Amino acid sequence: MIYIGYAILFLGFIRLLVSMVNLLTNVYLPQDIHIENHPKVSILIPVRNEEANIGKLLLDIENLSYPNYEVIVYNDCSTDNTVNIVKQAMHNNSNITLIEGGELENGWLGKNFACHNLALKATGEYFLFLDADVRVKHQLIEQSVYLMKKQKLKLLSIFPKQIISNKETLLAIPLMNWILLSLLPLILIRWSSWTSFSAANGQFMFFEAQAYKQLLPHSIHKANKVEDIAICRYYKKSRMRVSTILGNEDIQCKMYNTLDESMDGFSKNIFDFFGGSIVTGLLFAAFTTFAPLLLYFSLGIYASAIYICSIILIRIFVSKASKQSISDNILYMLAQHFIFLKIICIALLHRKRKSLTWKDRYVFIKQ
Repeated sequence: MIYIGYAILFLGFIRLLVSMVNLLTNVYLPQDIHIENHPKVSILIPVRNEEANIGKLLLDIENLSYPNYEVIVYNDCSTDNTVNIVKQAMHNNSNITLIEGGELENGWLGKNFACHNLALKATGEYFLFLDADVRVKHQLIEQSVYLMKKQKLKLLSIFPKQIISNKETLLAIPLMNWILLSLLPLILIRWSSWTSFSAANGQFMFFEAQAYKQLLPHSIHKANKVEDIAICRYYKKSRMRVSTILGNEDIQCKMYNTLDESMDGFSKNIFDFFGGSIVTGLLFAAFTTFAPLLLYFSLGIYASAIYICSIILIRIFVSKASKQSISDNILYMLAQHFIFLKIICIALLHRKRKSLTWKDRYVFIKQ
């Protein structure tokens, strides 16, 4: 039992160290940059029933400082007012083009199919895939182009700063970075060739066009419901340099409006944060839930107290790196953990049923 206690303390220390590294390595876009030329960037946006978001994003893009770009929007059979909003934006910005999508082909998931077709129409030297619920500002594209060139990247992905609009979403949205930034040093995504050090976010995927056309990542992973992480691994396997960083005020995202939406959304990919392993995900859930109690019985109250202090520090480091409220994430720490366990249960239920619903479509889940 004593050895179990020491193992728990060691794993807790590793998570603390990882979260500290992610805070101290400043994994954000560079500021105060200058680029000599402005290669054409194709901004590619798949939409399906995004009337609440697409107009705001297109206006953001129009107000960006980058001069050489095109915007292509792929309408994936929207039934709301999305198309009319895009057409209205086209009157104000001649750089915007709308593609009307048709029926989804067999073997494809909707977003992957839309992204692949967007890339076929794109003419830029870089392809920037954005989700419709992202908000962008200032020199975001200049900064991305600069970083791509400086680090000789073929793919850059960003986890946007998450907009938390109410207490409901406060219970769920911080969980994504709590898991990611306490388990994976983001800097190793670029530094290490190991595919186990892979993470990406489909809300912002910035590709060098030539490499994209060579690898056709959305086509290769056309049936993958977590295509962003799969593409990151695919690029690393193909010896393409990739980097994943965190967003600041220049790129933000309001993913969900309610707790139910948040839990349903995260449940579709929660195990992919653990390399796609259900066992690893369950072990992490058990470890983070029962570790203080196990330490109390194996090593005593002081060891348990040290561990509790470490998990509070992890919350502080992750919150600061994610530019989220430290006080809120500590105050609601237990409630967030309960929601995390609930998300795990929902994900297991989806696995049992072998399907889930996303964007009004049924998605088959491979066992």
